[in-house]
Amino acid sequence: MSTATTIHLPTRYSETSKLAKENKKFIFGMMKKGARANEFELALQWLIDAGLVYRVERCKTPQIPLKFYADSSAFKIYLIDVGLLAAMTGTTPQDILIGDAAFSEFKGAFSENYVLEQIIAAESANVYYFSKDNSQLEIDFLLQTANRIIPTEVKAEENVKSKSLRTFIQEHDNLKGLRFSMRPYVDQGWMKNVPMYACGVCIQ
Repeated sequence: MSTATTIHLPTRYSETSKLAKENKKFIFGMMKKGARANEFELALQWLIDAGLVYRVERCKTPQIPLKFYADSSAFKIYLIDVGLLAAMTGTTPQDILIGDAAFSEFKGAFSENYVLEQIIAAESANVYYFSKDNSQLEIDFLLQTANRIIPTEVKAEENVKSKSLRTFIQEHDNLKGLRFSMRPYVDQGWMKNVPMYACGVCIQ
């Protein structure tokens, strides 16, 4: 006799509007008012195991190995493909390529998802993100290669102003930052800017 587990996801599971919020950490309460982790963690793990989403955990200490300092209770969820993200949000290619002020926040979410896809496909790094409990400072990704940690920031446009990465490097001056944006390649010493199209090969 066999038993089957039925996984129920609410129709609002995508919560794609949440991508436009500053705090992009996955919150179970956004699935359903008053929801707790034990209600949906099985469904979420099923999506991860099926290869439909990526789970990126927070790391509070940028030291090798990052896995030792990972916080499994805080994480972000990304879709496996930006095409699926576009379909879920009803976003057209014109919105992404041209866009307008109203789409600027979502464009950042698409860019971040795209960069993660490319890094994972290249199998070139272990991926986490960085944030502190008592600060708004957040780094999009902390990448660990064989022998180094790379604080990584993603910018959707040529306007790349952000204090987070610079502040982080000032606090951890043994590290060098990496930024993906629409700007051309430039090495500024403390940080290297790489065009978005090269994100899959630049850290190999």
